Amino acid sequence: MIQFRNPNHMPTNKIDYLRITLYASLIAIVLVLFQAWDKDHPKPVVTTTPAIQTTATNNYVPQITDNSQPVQPVTTTTVLPVIDQKIIHVKTDVVQVDINPVGGNIVQVKLLQYPEELNSKTPFILLNDTPDTRYIAQSGLLATSGPDTSKGQAQYTVDQTDYTLGADQNEIKINLHWSNAEGLNIIKTFTFHRDSYEIDVNYQINNQSAQIWTGNPYLQLMRKNAPPVGKHGLVNFATYFGAAVSTPSKAYDKITFKQMDSSNLNQTIKGGWAAMIQHYFVSSWVPDKNTTSQYFTRVTTDGLYTVGMLGQKVEVNPGQQATTQARFYAGPAIASKLEKVAPGLQLTIDYGWLWFISVIIFWMMEKIYSFVGNWGWSIVLVTVLIKLMFYRLSAKSYRSMSGLKKIQPKINALKERLGNDKQKFTQATLELYKKEKVNPMSGCLPVIVQIPVFIALYWVLIESVQLRQAPWILWIHDLSIYDPYYILPVLMGLSMLVQQRLNPPPPDPMQAKLMMAMPIVFTVLFAKFPAGLMLYWFVNNTLSFLQQWYIMHDLGRAEKLEKTRKLTKN
Repeated sequence: MIQFRNPNHMPTNKIDYLRITLYASLIAIVLVLFQAWDKDHPKPVVTTTPAIQTTATNNYVPQITDNSQPVQPVTTTTVLPVIDQKIIHVKTDVVQVDINPVGGNIVQVKLLQYPEELNSKTPFILLNDTPDTRYIAQSGLLATSGPDTSKGQAQYTVDQTDYTLGADQNEIKINLHWSNAEGLNIIKTFTFHRDSYEIDVNYQINNQSAQIWTGNPYLQLMRKNAPPVGKHGLVNFATYFGAAVSTPSKAYDKITFKQMDSSNLNQTIKGGWAAMIQHYFVSSWVPDKNTTSQYFTRVTTDGLYTVGMLGQKVEVNPGQQATTQARFYAGPAIASKLEKVAPGLQLTIDYGWLWFISVIIFWMMEKIYSFVGNWGWSIVLVTVLIKLMFYRLSAKSYRSMSGLKKIQPKINALKERLGNDKQKFTQATLELYKKEKVNPMSGCLPVIVQIPVFIALYWVLIESVQLRQAPWILWIHDLSIYDPYYILPVLMGLSMLVQQRLNPPPPDPMQAKLMMAMPIVFTVLFAKFPAGLMLYWFVNNTLSFLQQWYIMHDLGRAEKLEKTRKLTKN
Protein backbone atom coordinates (compact mmCIF):
# COMPACT_ATOMS: atom_id res chain seq x y z
CA MET A 1 0.00 0.00 0.00
CA ILE A 2 1.27 3.47 -0.88
CA GLN A 3 1.71 5.77 2.10
CA PHE A 4 3.38 9.12 2.68
CA ARG A 5 5.45 9.52 5.82
CA ASN A 6 4.99 13.27 5.55
CA PRO A 7 1.76 14.27 3.79
CA ASN A 8 2.79 17.91 3.81
CA HIS A 9 5.23 17.11 1.02
CA MET A 10 2.42 16.07 -1.34
CA PRO A 11 -0.07 18.89 -2.11
CA THR A 12 -3.66 17.94 -2.82
CA ASN A 13 -3.66 19.16 -6.39
CA LYS A 14 -0.53 17.11 -7.14
CA ILE A 15 -2.16 14.04 -5.64
CA ASP A 16 -5.19 14.48 -7.85
CA TYR A 17 -3.02 15.10 -10.89
CA LEU A 18 -1.04 11.97 -10.08
CA ARG A 19 -4.23 9.97 -9.94
CA ILE A 20 -5.30 11.27 -13.33
CA THR A 21 -1.80 10.67 -14.67
CA LEU A 22 -2.10 7.01 -13.68
CA TYR A 23 -5.37 6.72 -15.59
CA ALA A 24 -3.84 8.55 -18.54
CA SER A 25 -0.91 6.12 -18.46
CA LEU A 26 -3.33 3.23 -18.61
CA ILE A 27 -5.05 4.87 -21.57
CA ALA A 28 -1.68 5.24 -23.30
CA ILE A 29 -0.99 1.54 -22.72
CA VAL A 30 -4.43 0.69 -24.06
CA LEU A 31 -3.81 2.78 -27.17
CA VAL A 32 -0.54 0.97 -27.86
CA LEU A 33 -2.19 -2.41 -27.36
CA PHE A 34 -5.14 -1.33 -29.49
CA GLN A 35 -2.94 -0.29 -32.38
CA ALA A 36 -1.29 -3.69 -32.19
CA TRP A 37 -4.48 -5.68 -31.71
CA ASP A 38 -6.41 -3.94 -34.49
CA LYS A 39 -3.75 -5.27 -36.83
CA ASP A 40 -4.22 -8.70 -35.33
CA HIS A 41 -6.29 -11.79 -36.09
CA PRO A 42 -5.14 -12.59 -39.58
CA LYS A 43 -7.52 -13.74 -42.21
CA PRO A 44 -5.65 -16.64 -43.79
CA VAL A 45 -4.97 -16.46 -47.47
CA VAL A 46 -6.60 -19.39 -49.21
CA THR A 47 -3.89 -21.20 -51.12
CA THR A 48 -3.69 -24.30 -53.20
CA THR A 49 -0.73 -26.29 -54.39
CA PRO A 50 -1.05 -26.98 -58.09
CA ALA A 51 0.46 -30.05 -59.65
CA ILE A 52 3.83 -29.42 -61.28
CA GLN A 53 3.22 -28.62 -64.92
CA THR A 54 6.76 -28.17 -66.19
CA THR A 55 10.09 -29.91 -65.90
CA ALA A 56 11.87 -26.80 -64.61
CA THR A 57 12.01 -26.03 -60.92
CA ASN A 58 13.84 -23.43 -58.82
CA ASN A 59 16.22 -24.85 -56.27
CA TYR A 60 17.78 -23.05 -53.33
CA VAL A 61 20.58 -25.20 -52.00
CA PRO A 62 23.04 -23.91 -49.39
CA GLN A 63 26.66 -23.79 -50.43
CA ILE A 64 29.29 -25.54 -48.31
CA THR A 65 31.77 -23.05 -46.88
CA ASP A 66 34.08 -22.98 -43.90
CA ASN A 67 32.61 -21.64 -40.67
CA SER A 68 34.37 -18.30 -41.05
CA GLN A 69 32.18 -17.47 -44.05
CA PRO A 70 28.38 -17.22 -44.12
CA VAL A 71 26.37 -19.80 -46.00
CA GLN A 72 25.37 -18.39 -49.37
CA PRO A 73 22.46 -19.50 -51.54
CA VAL A 74 22.95 -21.09 -54.90
CA THR A 75 19.90 -20.29 -56.98
CA THR A 76 19.60 -22.21 -60.19
CA THR A 77 17.00 -23.48 -62.55
CA THR A 78 17.66 -27.15 -63.12
CA VAL A 79 16.03 -28.88 -66.08
CA LEU A 80 14.87 -32.30 -64.93
CA PRO A 81 14.14 -35.36 -67.01
CA VAL A 82 10.60 -35.51 -68.30
CA ILE A 83 9.11 -37.92 -65.75
CA ASP A 84 6.04 -38.04 -63.57
CA GLN A 85 6.36 -35.26 -60.95
CA LYS A 86 3.03 -35.47 -59.16
CA ILE A 87 2.84 -34.09 -55.63
CA ILE A 88 2.75 -36.68 -52.83
CA HIS A 89 -0.29 -36.27 -50.56
CA VAL A 90 -0.27 -37.50 -46.97
CA LYS A 91 -3.23 -37.31 -44.59
CA THR A 92 -3.29 -38.11 -40.88
CA ASP A 93 -5.87 -37.34 -38.21
CA VAL A 94 -4.47 -33.81 -37.66
CA VAL A 95 -2.58 -32.75 -40.80
CA GLN A 96 -2.68 -32.98 -44.55
CA VAL A 97 0.79 -32.60 -46.04
CA ASP A 98 2.00 -32.23 -49.62
CA ILE A 99 5.54 -33.31 -50.50
CA ASN A 100 7.27 -32.38 -53.74
CA PRO A 101 9.33 -35.31 -55.11
CA VAL A 102 11.85 -32.72 -56.29
CA GLY A 103 14.05 -32.54 -53.22
CA GLY A 104 11.42 -34.18 -51.06
CA ASN A 105 10.35 -30.72 -49.86
CA ILE A 106 7.27 -30.13 -47.72
CA VAL A 107 5.31 -27.60 -49.76
CA GLN A 108 1.95 -27.54 -48.01
CA VAL A 109 0.62 -28.25 -44.53
CA LYS A 110 -3.08 -28.07 -43.71
CA LEU A 111 -4.10 -28.19 -40.03
CA LEU A 112 -7.28 -30.26 -40.06
CA GLN A 113 -8.35 -29.43 -36.50
CA TYR A 114 -7.99 -25.65 -36.97
CA PRO A 115 -10.60 -24.13 -39.30
CA GLU A 116 -9.57 -21.19 -41.40
CA GLU A 117 -12.48 -19.18 -40.00
CA LEU A 118 -15.17 -19.70 -37.39
CA ASN A 119 -17.76 -22.27 -38.51
CA SER A 120 -15.73 -22.98 -41.64
CA LYS A 121 -14.94 -26.48 -42.86
CA THR A 122 -11.82 -25.30 -44.67
CA PRO A 123 -8.68 -26.18 -42.66
CA PHE A 124 -6.08 -23.54 -41.92
CA ILE A 125 -3.16 -23.65 -44.36
CA LEU A 126 0.19 -23.07 -42.68
CA LEU A 127 2.76 -23.95 -45.37
CA ASN A 128 2.00 -23.35 -49.02
CA ASP A 129 3.75 -23.13 -52.39
CA THR A 130 1.78 -20.26 -53.88
CA PRO A 131 4.21 -17.72 -55.43
CA ASP A 132 2.99 -14.64 -53.50
CA THR A 133 2.94 -16.30 -50.06
CA ARG A 134 5.39 -19.18 -50.52
CA TYR A 135 6.32 -20.88 -47.23
CA ILE A 136 8.05 -24.27 -47.55
CA ALA A 137 10.34 -26.60 -45.62
CA GLN A 138 13.37 -28.06 -47.36
CA SER A 139 15.83 -30.76 -46.34
CA GLY A 140 18.51 -32.59 -48.19
CA LEU A 141 21.96 -34.15 -48.48
CA LEU A 142 24.46 -31.90 -50.22
CA ALA A 143 27.37 -33.66 -51.99
CA THR A 144 29.22 -33.45 -55.28
CA SER A 145 27.84 -36.86 -56.26
CA GLY A 146 24.31 -36.15 -55.04
CA PRO A 147 21.58 -36.56 -54.22
CA ASP A 148 21.57 -32.73 -53.90
CA THR A 149 24.25 -30.64 -55.55
CA SER A 150 24.95 -26.97 -56.03
CA LYS A 151 23.06 -27.26 -59.31
CA GLY A 152 19.81 -28.34 -57.73
CA GLN A 153 17.92 -30.86 -55.67
CA ALA A 154 17.37 -34.53 -56.32
CA GLN A 155 14.44 -35.99 -58.20
CA TYR A 156 13.00 -38.71 -55.97
CA THR A 157 10.67 -41.49 -56.95
CA VAL A 158 7.93 -42.98 -54.82
CA ASP A 159 5.72 -46.06 -55.01
CA GLN A 160 2.47 -44.09 -54.72
CA THR A 161 1.34 -40.48 -54.34
CA ASP A 162 -1.54 -40.79 -51.85
CA TYR A 163 -1.13 -41.96 -48.25
CA THR A 164 -3.68 -41.97 -45.44
CA LEU A 165 -3.18 -42.91 -41.81
CA GLY A 166 -5.56 -45.78 -41.17
CA ALA A 167 -7.82 -46.05 -38.15
CA ASP A 168 -5.75 -48.97 -36.86
CA GLN A 169 -2.38 -47.27 -37.48
CA ASN A 170 -0.33 -45.11 -35.11
CA GLU A 171 2.17 -44.05 -37.74
CA ILE A 172 2.73 -44.06 -41.45
CA LYS A 173 6.02 -44.05 -43.41
CA ILE A 174 6.61 -42.59 -46.85
CA ASN A 175 9.82 -43.70 -48.58
CA LEU A 176 11.36 -41.61 -51.36
CA HIS A 177 14.08 -43.22 -53.46
CA TRP A 178 17.06 -41.84 -55.36
CA SER A 179 20.06 -43.55 -56.93
CA ASN A 180 22.80 -42.84 -59.45
CA ALA A 181 24.69 -44.94 -61.97
CA GLU A 182 27.70 -45.32 -59.67
CA GLY A 183 25.73 -47.33 -57.10
CA LEU A 184 24.79 -44.67 -54.52
CA ASN A 185 21.30 -45.34 -53.15
CA ILE A 186 19.37 -42.91 -50.93
CA ILE A 187 16.08 -43.49 -49.14
CA LYS A 188 14.45 -40.41 -47.65
CA THR A 189 11.75 -41.44 -45.16
CA PHE A 190 8.99 -39.26 -43.72
CA THR A 191 7.28 -40.71 -40.64
CA PHE A 192 3.93 -39.28 -39.55
CA HIS A 193 2.42 -40.05 -36.14
CA ARG A 194 -1.15 -40.14 -34.89
CA ASP A 195 -2.28 -37.00 -33.04
CA SER A 196 1.04 -35.31 -33.71
CA TYR A 197 2.33 -32.36 -35.70
CA GLU A 198 5.84 -33.80 -35.68
CA ILE A 199 7.30 -35.39 -38.78
CA ASP A 200 10.45 -37.49 -38.56
CA VAL A 201 12.75 -37.14 -41.56
CA ASN A 202 15.44 -39.81 -41.96
CA TYR A 203 18.03 -40.49 -44.63
CA GLN A 204 19.45 -43.93 -45.28
CA ILE A 205 22.66 -43.72 -47.30
CA ASN A 206 23.71 -46.96 -48.97
CA ASN A 207 27.03 -46.53 -50.73
CA GLN A 208 27.57 -49.34 -53.23
CA SER A 209 29.90 -47.23 -55.37
CA ALA A 210 33.69 -47.55 -55.53
CA GLN A 211 34.27 -44.13 -53.91
CA ILE A 212 33.80 -42.71 -50.41
CA TRP A 213 30.61 -40.66 -50.29
CA THR A 214 30.96 -37.37 -48.42
CA GLY A 215 28.06 -35.01 -47.87
CA ASN A 216 26.39 -32.54 -45.51
CA PRO A 217 22.75 -32.72 -44.42
CA TYR A 218 20.87 -29.44 -44.44
CA LEU A 219 17.50 -28.23 -43.15
CA GLN A 220 15.88 -24.90 -43.94
CA LEU A 221 12.62 -22.98 -43.80
CA MET A 222 11.87 -20.51 -46.57
CA ARG A 223 9.03 -18.01 -46.78
CA LYS A 224 8.03 -14.71 -48.31
CA ASN A 225 7.79 -11.68 -46.05
CA ALA A 226 4.02 -11.67 -46.44
CA PRO A 227 2.38 -11.42 -43.01
CA PRO A 228 -1.17 -12.72 -42.79
CA VAL A 229 -3.65 -9.92 -43.40
CA GLY A 230 -6.19 -9.04 -40.71
CA LYS A 231 -9.92 -8.77 -41.16
CA HIS A 232 -9.69 -4.96 -41.45
CA GLY A 233 -7.10 -5.21 -44.19
CA LEU A 234 -4.27 -4.26 -41.87
CA VAL A 235 -1.01 -6.14 -41.62
CA ASN A 236 -0.60 -8.19 -38.45
CA PHE A 237 1.97 -6.54 -36.20
CA ALA A 238 0.39 -7.51 -32.88
CA THR A 239 2.44 -10.64 -32.44
CA TYR A 240 5.87 -11.62 -33.64
CA PHE A 241 6.21 -12.55 -37.30
CA GLY A 242 9.66 -13.77 -38.30
CA ALA A 243 12.35 -16.33 -37.60
CA ALA A 244 14.03 -17.56 -34.44
CA VAL A 245 16.83 -19.93 -33.44
CA SER A 246 17.90 -21.56 -30.20
CA THR A 247 21.50 -21.34 -29.04
CA PRO A 248 23.30 -22.48 -25.88
CA SER A 249 23.56 -18.86 -24.72
CA LYS A 250 20.02 -17.85 -25.65
CA ALA A 251 17.21 -20.39 -25.75
CA TYR A 252 15.01 -18.13 -27.87
CA ASP A 253 16.69 -15.67 -30.20
CA LYS A 254 14.42 -13.78 -32.60
CA ILE A 255 15.71 -12.87 -36.06
CA THR A 256 13.47 -10.41 -37.87
CA PHE A 257 13.16 -10.17 -41.62
CA LYS A 258 14.68 -6.73 -41.36
CA GLN A 259 17.75 -8.23 -39.69
CA MET A 260 18.00 -10.79 -42.48
CA ASP A 261 17.99 -7.97 -45.00
CA SER A 262 20.94 -6.30 -43.33
CA SER A 263 23.11 -9.27 -42.33
CA ASN A 264 23.33 -13.06 -42.40
CA LEU A 265 23.42 -15.30 -39.37
CA ASN A 266 26.48 -17.53 -39.29
CA GLN A 267 26.83 -19.45 -36.03
CA THR A 268 27.96 -22.93 -35.08
CA ILE A 269 25.51 -24.52 -32.65
CA LYS A 270 25.21 -27.94 -31.08
CA GLY A 271 21.64 -29.18 -31.20
CA GLY A 272 19.22 -26.28 -31.10
CA TRP A 273 16.43 -25.53 -33.54
CA ALA A 274 15.39 -23.03 -36.21
CA ALA A 275 11.82 -21.78 -36.57
CA MET A 276 9.47 -19.54 -38.49
CA ILE A 277 6.82 -17.95 -36.30
CA GLN A 278 3.47 -16.37 -37.00
CA HIS A 279 0.37 -15.69 -34.95
CA TYR A 280 -0.80 -18.90 -33.23
CA PHE A 281 1.38 -21.23 -35.36
CA VAL A 282 5.00 -22.24 -35.72
CA SER A 283 7.17 -24.44 -37.91
CA SER A 284 10.58 -25.66 -36.84
CA TRP A 285 13.45 -27.88 -37.93
CA VAL A 286 15.12 -29.73 -35.06
CA PRO A 287 18.38 -31.58 -35.80
CA ASP A 288 19.75 -34.38 -33.65
CA LYS A 289 20.69 -32.89 -30.27
CA ASN A 290 24.19 -34.39 -30.46
CA THR A 291 25.08 -32.93 -33.86
CA THR A 292 26.79 -29.60 -34.48
CA SER A 293 25.47 -27.48 -37.32
CA GLN A 294 26.24 -24.20 -39.00
CA TYR A 295 23.09 -22.08 -38.57
CA PHE A 296 22.44 -19.50 -41.23
CA THR A 297 19.96 -16.99 -42.57
CA ARG A 298 19.80 -15.50 -46.05
CA VAL A 299 17.47 -13.82 -48.51
CA THR A 300 17.21 -15.17 -52.04
CA THR A 301 17.02 -12.98 -55.10
CA ASP A 302 13.29 -13.65 -55.44
CA GLY A 303 12.52 -12.60 -51.84
CA LEU A 304 12.50 -15.86 -49.92
CA TYR A 305 13.67 -15.36 -46.35
CA THR A 306 15.52 -18.44 -45.16
CA VAL A 307 16.63 -19.77 -41.81
CA GLY A 308 18.28 -23.15 -41.50
CA MET A 309 21.33 -25.20 -40.69
CA LEU A 310 24.06 -27.10 -42.51
CA GLY A 311 25.06 -30.25 -40.65
CA GLN A 312 28.52 -31.58 -40.10
CA LYS A 313 30.15 -33.76 -42.73
CA VAL A 314 29.04 -37.37 -43.12
CA GLU A 315 31.31 -39.98 -44.72
CA VAL A 316 30.22 -43.41 -45.96
CA ASN A 317 32.82 -45.88 -47.19
CA PRO A 318 32.17 -48.12 -50.21
CA GLY A 319 29.88 -51.00 -49.28
CA GLN A 320 28.78 -49.25 -46.05
CA GLN A 321 25.57 -47.60 -44.88
CA ALA A 322 24.81 -44.59 -42.71
CA THR A 323 21.75 -42.69 -41.50
CA THR A 324 20.93 -39.12 -40.54
CA GLN A 325 17.78 -37.88 -38.87
CA ALA A 326 15.88 -34.72 -37.96
CA ARG A 327 12.42 -33.67 -36.84
CA PHE A 328 10.04 -31.17 -38.34
CA TYR A 329 7.16 -29.52 -36.51
CA ALA A 330 4.39 -27.58 -38.23
CA GLY A 331 1.33 -26.79 -36.15
CA PRO A 332 -0.25 -24.79 -33.36
CA ALA A 333 1.86 -23.02 -30.75
CA ILE A 334 0.86 -25.17 -27.77
CA ALA A 335 3.45 -25.20 -25.00
CA SER A 336 2.87 -28.83 -23.95
CA LYS A 337 3.46 -30.03 -27.53
CA LEU A 338 6.40 -27.74 -28.27
CA GLU A 339 8.23 -28.74 -25.08
CA LYS A 340 8.25 -32.35 -26.28
CA VAL A 341 9.71 -31.41 -29.66
CA ALA A 342 12.75 -29.50 -28.40
CA PRO A 343 13.92 -27.63 -25.27
CA GLY A 344 12.97 -23.97 -25.44
CA LEU A 345 10.65 -24.30 -28.44
CA GLN A 346 7.71 -23.36 -26.19
CA LEU A 347 9.30 -19.91 -25.88
CA THR A 348 8.01 -19.16 -29.38
CA ILE A 349 4.74 -18.44 -27.53
CA ASP A 350 5.93 -14.92 -26.81
CA TYR A 351 4.12 -13.37 -23.83
CA GLY A 352 6.35 -10.29 -23.78
CA TRP A 353 8.24 -8.79 -20.85
CA LEU A 354 5.55 -9.82 -18.33
CA TRP A 355 5.77 -13.44 -19.45
CA PHE A 356 6.18 -14.73 -15.89
CA ILE A 357 2.75 -13.34 -14.98
CA SER A 358 1.24 -14.53 -18.26
CA VAL A 359 2.51 -18.08 -17.70
CA ILE A 360 0.88 -18.19 -14.26
CA ILE A 361 -2.39 -16.78 -15.58
CA PHE A 362 -2.56 -19.25 -18.44
CA TRP A 363 -1.68 -22.14 -16.13
CA MET A 364 -4.61 -21.20 -13.89
CA MET A 365 -6.92 -20.78 -16.88
CA GLU A 366 -5.91 -24.15 -18.30
CA LYS A 367 -6.47 -25.95 -14.99
CA ILE A 368 -9.90 -24.37 -14.59
CA TYR A 369 -10.77 -25.14 -18.21
CA SER A 370 -10.04 -28.83 -17.59
CA PHE A 371 -12.96 -28.77 -15.11
CA VAL A 372 -15.46 -26.33 -16.64
CA GLY A 373 -14.76 -26.99 -20.33
CA ASN A 374 -15.31 -23.36 -21.34
CA TRP A 375 -12.59 -20.73 -21.75
CA GLY A 376 -14.99 -17.88 -21.02
CA TRP A 377 -15.91 -19.25 -17.61
CA SER A 378 -12.24 -20.00 -17.08
CA ILE A 379 -11.50 -16.28 -17.53
CA VAL A 380 -14.28 -15.40 -15.08
CA LEU A 381 -12.99 -17.79 -12.41
CA VAL A 382 -9.37 -16.68 -12.89
CA THR A 383 -10.53 -13.09 -12.37
CA VAL A 384 -12.21 -14.14 -9.13
CA LEU A 385 -9.00 -15.85 -7.99
CA ILE A 386 -6.94 -12.75 -8.80
CA LYS A 387 -9.35 -10.59 -6.81
CA LEU A 388 -9.09 -12.97 -3.85
CA MET A 389 -5.30 -12.81 -4.02
CA PHE A 390 -5.38 -9.01 -3.75
CA TYR A 391 -8.40 -8.85 -1.43
CA ARG A 392 -6.59 -7.53 1.66
CA LEU A 393 -4.60 -5.01 -0.37
CA SER A 394 -7.75 -3.74 -2.05
CA ALA A 395 -9.63 -3.71 1.25
CA LYS A 396 -7.11 -1.30 2.81
CA SER A 397 -7.38 0.89 -0.26
CA TYR A 398 -11.19 0.93 -0.20
CA ARG A 399 -11.27 1.68 3.53
CA SER A 400 -9.01 4.64 2.95
CA MET A 401 -11.20 5.84 0.06
CA SER A 402 -14.23 5.49 2.30
CA GLY A 403 -12.49 7.75 4.76
CA LEU A 404 -11.87 10.28 1.98
CA LYS A 405 -15.53 10.24 1.04
CA LYS A 406 -16.48 10.70 4.67
CA ILE A 407 -14.42 13.89 5.03
CA GLN A 408 -15.48 15.27 1.64
CA PRO A 409 -17.94 17.77 3.26
CA LYS A 410 -15.09 19.10 5.42
CA ILE A 411 -12.90 19.54 2.34
CA ASN A 412 -15.72 21.40 0.58
CA ALA A 413 -16.07 23.65 3.61
CA LEU A 414 -12.33 24.39 3.55
CA LYS A 415 -12.57 25.20 -0.14
CA GLU A 416 -15.39 27.68 0.43
CA ARG A 417 -13.45 29.33 3.24
CA LEU A 418 -9.90 29.23 1.79
CA GLY A 419 -10.43 28.59 -1.91
CA ASN A 420 -8.82 31.87 -2.97
CA ASP A 421 -5.68 31.07 -1.00
CA LYS A 422 -4.46 27.84 -2.62
CA GLN A 423 -1.44 27.49 -0.34
CA LYS A 424 -3.54 27.68 2.85
CA PHE A 425 -6.19 25.43 1.35
CA THR A 426 -3.59 22.80 0.44
CA GLN A 427 -2.00 23.00 3.89
CA ALA A 428 -5.35 22.74 5.66
CA THR A 429 -6.43 19.82 3.48
CA LEU A 430 -3.26 17.86 4.18
CA GLU A 431 -3.62 18.51 7.90
CA LEU A 432 -7.18 17.19 7.65
CA TYR A 433 -5.90 14.05 5.90
CA LYS A 434 -3.38 13.55 8.68
CA LYS A 435 -5.95 14.13 11.42
CA GLU A 436 -8.49 11.74 9.88
CA LYS A 437 -5.72 9.19 9.03
CA VAL A 438 -6.63 8.80 5.39
CA ASN A 439 -4.34 8.30 2.41
CA PRO A 440 -5.43 10.23 -0.72
CA MET A 441 -3.20 8.10 -2.90
CA SER A 442 -4.87 4.84 -1.95
CA GLY A 443 -7.47 5.18 -4.68
CA CYS A 444 -4.74 4.79 -7.29
CA LEU A 445 -3.50 1.50 -5.87
CA PRO A 446 -6.11 -0.78 -7.50
CA VAL A 447 -5.26 0.77 -10.89
CA ILE A 448 -1.52 0.24 -10.34
CA VAL A 449 -2.08 -3.40 -9.36
CA GLN A 450 -4.33 -4.08 -12.35
CA ILE A 451 -2.04 -2.66 -15.05
CA PRO A 452 0.54 -5.53 -15.12
CA VAL A 453 -2.20 -8.15 -14.76
CA PHE A 454 -4.15 -6.47 -17.56
CA ILE A 455 -1.14 -6.46 -19.90
CA ALA A 456 -0.17 -10.06 -19.01
CA LEU A 457 -3.72 -11.29 -19.60
CA TYR A 458 -3.85 -9.35 -22.87
CA TRP A 459 -0.89 -11.34 -24.19
CA VAL A 460 -2.37 -14.60 -22.91
CA LEU A 461 -5.56 -13.91 -24.85
CA ILE A 462 -3.62 -12.81 -27.93
CA GLU A 463 -0.99 -15.58 -27.98
CA SER A 464 -2.94 -18.62 -26.78
CA VAL A 465 -4.15 -20.62 -29.75
CA GLN A 466 -6.51 -22.44 -27.36
CA LEU A 467 -8.66 -19.29 -27.26
CA ARG A 468 -8.76 -18.98 -31.05
CA GLN A 469 -12.44 -19.39 -32.05
CA ALA A 470 -13.28 -20.41 -28.44
CA PRO A 471 -16.92 -19.56 -27.51
CA TRP A 472 -18.30 -18.34 -24.19
CA ILE A 473 -22.10 -17.95 -24.07
CA LEU A 474 -24.91 -16.58 -26.25
CA TRP A 475 -23.50 -14.05 -28.74
CA ILE A 476 -19.81 -14.52 -27.86
CA HIS A 477 -18.64 -17.19 -30.31
CA ASP A 478 -14.96 -16.24 -30.34
CA LEU A 479 -13.20 -14.86 -27.26
CA SER A 480 -10.14 -13.87 -29.29
CA ILE A 481 -11.97 -11.23 -31.35
CA TYR A 482 -14.07 -8.23 -30.37
CA ASP A 483 -17.68 -8.44 -29.22
CA PRO A 484 -19.71 -8.07 -32.46
CA TYR A 485 -22.48 -6.18 -30.63
CA TYR A 486 -20.15 -4.23 -28.29
CA ILE A 487 -22.16 -5.36 -25.27
CA LEU A 488 -19.15 -6.29 -23.13
CA PRO A 489 -17.32 -2.96 -23.74
CA VAL A 490 -20.49 -1.05 -22.75
CA LEU A 491 -20.92 -3.19 -19.62
CA MET A 492 -17.27 -2.61 -18.79
CA GLY A 493 -17.74 1.15 -19.12
CA LEU A 494 -20.88 1.10 -16.97
CA SER A 495 -19.07 -0.94 -14.31
CA MET A 496 -16.31 1.70 -14.26
CA LEU A 497 -18.91 4.45 -13.89
CA VAL A 498 -20.71 2.71 -11.02
CA GLN A 499 -17.44 2.03 -9.24
CA GLN A 500 -16.39 5.64 -9.70
CA ARG A 501 -19.58 6.81 -7.99
CA LEU A 502 -18.35 5.18 -4.79
CA ASN A 503 -15.15 7.23 -4.81
CA PRO A 504 -14.84 10.83 -3.65
CA PRO A 505 -14.48 13.22 -6.61
CA PRO A 506 -11.35 15.38 -6.93
CA PRO A 507 -11.85 18.86 -5.41
CA ASP A 508 -10.92 20.52 -8.69
CA PRO A 509 -13.99 20.67 -11.03
CA MET A 510 -11.89 20.17 -14.17
CA GLN A 511 -10.23 17.07 -12.71
CA ALA A 512 -13.63 15.77 -11.63
CA LYS A 513 -14.91 16.11 -15.19
CA LEU A 514 -11.86 14.30 -16.53
CA MET A 515 -12.39 11.44 -14.09
CA MET A 516 -16.04 11.17 -15.07
CA ALA A 517 -15.06 11.02 -18.74
CA MET A 518 -12.76 8.04 -18.15
CA PRO A 519 -15.49 5.35 -18.48
CA ILE A 520 -16.56 6.80 -21.84
CA VAL A 521 -12.98 7.02 -23.08
CA PHE A 522 -12.23 3.45 -22.00
CA THR A 523 -15.43 2.13 -23.58
CA VAL A 524 -14.49 3.64 -26.93
CA LEU A 525 -10.88 2.43 -26.73
CA PHE A 526 -11.89 -1.06 -25.68
CA ALA A 527 -14.63 -1.44 -28.31
CA LYS A 528 -12.56 -3.69 -30.58
CA PHE A 529 -10.43 -5.43 -28.00
CA PRO A 530 -10.82 -9.21 -27.59
CA ALA A 531 -14.09 -10.23 -25.97
CA GLY A 532 -12.11 -12.32 -23.48
CA LEU A 533 -10.26 -9.22 -22.28
CA MET A 534 -13.52 -7.27 -21.97
CA LEU A 535 -15.00 -10.14 -20.00
CA TYR A 536 -12.06 -10.00 -17.57
CA TRP A 537 -12.26 -6.22 -17.16
CA PHE A 538 -16.05 -6.24 -16.63
CA VAL A 539 -15.91 -9.04 -14.06
CA ASN A 540 -12.95 -7.40 -12.33
CA ASN A 541 -14.75 -4.02 -12.10
CA THR A 542 -17.94 -5.68 -10.84
CA LEU A 543 -16.07 -7.58 -8.14
CA SER A 544 -14.20 -4.40 -7.17
CA PHE A 545 -17.49 -2.51 -6.90
CA LEU A 546 -19.08 -5.23 -4.75
CA GLN A 547 -16.03 -5.39 -2.49
CA GLN A 548 -15.91 -1.61 -2.13
CA TRP A 549 -19.65 -1.38 -1.45
CA TYR A 550 -19.42 -4.11 1.16
CA ILE A 551 -16.52 -2.42 2.94
CA MET A 552 -18.21 0.99 2.94
CA HIS A 553 -21.45 -0.58 4.14
CA ASP A 554 -19.55 -2.44 6.86
CA LEU A 555 -17.80 0.77 7.94
CA GLY A 556 -21.10 2.63 8.03
CA ARG A 557 -22.66 -0.10 10.18
CA ALA A 558 -19.67 -0.03 12.52
CA GLU A 559 -20.00 3.76 12.90
CA LYS A 560 -23.67 3.43 13.74
CA LEU A 561 -22.91 0.78 16.35
CA GLU A 562 -20.23 3.00 17.83
CA LYS A 563 -22.62 5.96 18.04
CA THR A 564 -25.29 3.76 19.62
CA ARG A 565 -22.77 2.45 22.15
CA LYS A 566 -21.72 5.97 23.11
CA LEU A 567 -25.34 7.12 23.48
CA THR A 568 -26.15 4.08 25.59
CA LYS A 569 -23.11 4.68 27.76
CA ASN A 570 -24.07 8.33 28.29
